[in-house]
Amino acid sequence: MTERQQLTELQIAVLRLLWDRGEASVAEIWEALYAERKLAQTTVATIVARLQRRGILTRRTRDRQFVYKTLLTEADVQHSMVSELTERLFAGDVTALVSHLLSARDMSPGDLARVREMIESTEPSKGDAQ
Repeated sequence: MTERQQLTELQIAVLRLLWDRGEASVAEIWEALYAERKLAQTTVATIVARLQRRGILTRRTRDRQFVYKTLLTEADVQHSMVSELTERLFAGDVTALVSHLLSARDMSPGDLARVREMIESTEPSKGDAQ
């Protein structure tokens, strides 16, 4: 994904639903989100239409109804939004972002251990050519 996507929490909820289901109609999306969010079906229709106009969703006809599916993967959206966050809050400095995350009070010892393992697995071993 070349362009950065700024998405609202509700737009991400719709995308998550579509990633889980593969595709869904506005009515199916509304029904799945209603218990938690109490949104009007027209609100969901507006969100879906905006995502489609932005090229994030595509639609096809099923049983005389439009069904939507996402054109982006969850990893695409994560990468785009983290890049945007890094640019806006940390002036593009990835190490500042990582430093902030590591100093956050809500990191458990297990989180830190997993981060350490991830760093070690991406570093070239001492025997590798530099």
